[in-house]
Parts: sequence; structure tokens; C-alpha cells
Amino acid sequence: MADPGPSLPQPGGAAAPAQPPGVPAARAGLSGAAMPRGLVVILCITGLLITTLALQQFSTILAPVLLALVLVIGVHPLAGILHRHGAPQWLAVVVTLLAVFAIIIGLAVSFAVSIARLGTLLPTYQDEFTVLVANLRTWLATLGVGPEQLQAVAGQISFGRVAGVITDILLGLAGTFTDLVFLLFVVLFMGLDSVYFARRLARVGEQHSAFLTALGGFVTGTRSYLVVSTVFGFVVAVIDGVFLWIAGVPLAVLWGLLAFVTNYIPNVGFLIGLAPPALLALLESGPQLMLIVIVVYCAINFVIQSVIQPKFVSDAVDISLTLTFLSLVFWTFVIGPLGAVLAIPLTLLAKALLLDVDPSTRWISGLFASGPAPPDTPPDTPPETRAAGAGPARPDRSPTADDASPT
Repeated sequence: MADPGPSLPQPGGAAAPAQPPGVPAARAGLSGAAMPRGLVVILCITGLLITTLALQQFSTILAPVLLALVLVIGVHPLAGILHRHGAPQWLAVVVTLLAVFAIIIGLAVSFAVSIARLGTLLPTYQDEFTVLVANLRTWLATLGVGPEQLQAVAGQISFGRVAGVITDILLGLAGTFTDLVFLLFVVLFMGLDSVYFARRLARVGEQHSAFLTALGGFVTGTRSYLVVSTVFGFVVAVIDGVFLWIAGVPLAVLWGLLAFVTNYIPNVGFLIGLAPPALLALLESGPQLMLIVIVVYCAINFVIQSVIQPKFVSDAVDISLTLTFLSLVFWTFVIGPLGAVLAIPLTLLAKALLLDVDPSTRWISGLFASGPAPPDTPPDTPPETRAAGAGPARPDRSPTADDASPT
């Protein structure tokens, strides 16, 4: 092999190290060069935009798959409970799958029947709507509004638009179950794979413990969030449904079901669940009943969803309010209305795969956490723990493959 030759003198008098044999000159010159920070930021933003547009193109396939993943994660502990109580493994898996199928088919049938009933009910309010518009024009005229302005206002208000607000909200949520057969098959295959997935994950975690820890945090946070949102959503749905039934608002069961589903939508779910029954109350009995519905809804949902529930959700997912709202907008843009329902679980998944999986970037997760900052790290804390920004390690137990198993 040819001798690489002596080191060449540098301007400062120091000799440059000899190039290792067999290493190309271009590679040797670039191996120690770091990319400028601005270029790294530009490349990251570009990659994010390309990934977002690609996910949006495949949203019709991606949305049911993500919904199936979250449902299986939420219901999978049932299989472990049954197996620990003596049920065979196959029976535990079958019961778990049947539970998921019951949830999906039950919601799909409920929305389909309710939308059909709403379609037959709304046309009967055409005369009431005409009277309401006439009363509105008379009231605006007493305030000094001119005929031209009244005509412009009347042109912006139509029965079709008001009915469209109600039906669009319901159709947007019911659209989640349009590809019902595909969704059921994905749930079936995920449930069957879950039997041995924890074992495979444990084998991978022997060499990639950081990945196992990040995935375990996603699964645990998702399950806690689903439990909290389901319990509080059921309470809100029962209270709202009973109130609407007493107040005489039609389709009280449908609006209770809507309140339950929109409880999974952070920040604006309450407003989405309020709009249809309030508008229907306006058509049924006029502005007085609409105001009563709005006031009672605000009181119920403020106490439960704004005072009590956020405390439990914060403990479960530890995501700031700003990130929660931005995740709602982002995932709705990417995969449609279902993204609003799955905004929190999908944000936890993205955080686990992009930040928590690497100790060098795990500290960024602390910037998006809710609540006060953790206490200062003690001086004797190991360097890797300080770099992770997680404070002292929890002494209770190490993460296991069962914690990280998404199915």
C-alpha cells in the first residue's frame, strides 16, 4: 500500500495529521465538519412540512389505523385482567376484541340512527325559523337599523345554513366510522398481534432501553387519558342528557352522546357539543330556552371540564395548554375531524418517538409540560439524568415491556 506521505505544514506552523489509508480525501475533510445550526433548523422545518403533507394525502387510511391503535391500547388491559383470573389466553383476547367491536359498532349505529332522526325532524321547524327571522328584523328595526342593513342581515340567515351547522358537526364525527369494515379488520389484526407483541418488545428493549421507556410513557399516558376522559365524559353526557330531556329539547339522547364524544376534544369540545342543542332549543321554543341551555351547559361543563377534569388530565399526560390547543389544530388539519378526537394520544406518540426516545432531546419535553417547573436537580444526580431533564430517577420500578406494549 502506498505511504500516505508526511504531514503538510499549516500556516500556524503545526503539521496537519496524516490522512488515514483508504479514506477518501473528501470524506476525511467533511467528517469533523458540523452543519450550521440555521441549516439544521431549515431542514427540520422542511422535513416536517413534507411529512405533514404526506400524512394528509394518506389520511383516509391513516385515520382508521390510528383510531384502532388507540382503542386497542385502551381496552387491552382487559385481556390481562381476564388472564390473571384464570381465563385462557385465546378467550381473553376474544373478549377484548368483542369489547372493542361493541364500542365501534355501538357508536356507529347510534350516530347513524340519530342523524336519520335529525334529518326528518329539522324540516318541521321551517315555519318556526321564518317567525324567528321576522321577529329579529322587527327588533333590529326598533334599534334604528335601516332597511338596507335589515335586508343584508336577512340574506345572511337561512334555515339551510342553520340546519347545516347541526348536521355538519354530526356528519364530521360520524365520518370516523364510514370505513367501518376496514376499521374492524385493523382492530382484529392488532388484537391478535397483541398476544406476542409484549414478548417481542421485551427482546428489543434489551438493546434499546430508551425506546422501550419512551414507548411505555406513551402507552401509559394514553391509557390514563382515555380513562379520565371516558369517566368525565360519561358524567357530563348523563347530566346534559337528563337536563335536555327535562327542558323539552328534542333528541336529548343524541346530544348526550355528542357531549360524550366531544369530551375527548381538548379546549373546544364543549363548544362543539353545545352548538347543536342550543340551536335546536332556539327552533323549538325560542331564545329563552336557548339561553337556558347555554347557561346550564356552561355551568355544568365549567365545573366538570374546566375545574375538575384538567387536574386529572394534567397528571395523566403532562402537556401544556398551548401545546394541547396547537395539537388539536395540527391533527385536525392532517387527518380530519378524527384528529380532533385523537389529538392528545397522537401528540403523546409524536413526543415519544421524536423527543423522549433520545436522551439528548428528552429535555425538550420539559418545555411543553404543564404545571410548575420541577425542583432543581441535586448536585449528585448522574449526568445522564440531568441531561434528560427528568430530575432524580423514580425509585419504584423500571419500565417493562408490558408498560410499553401498544397493543
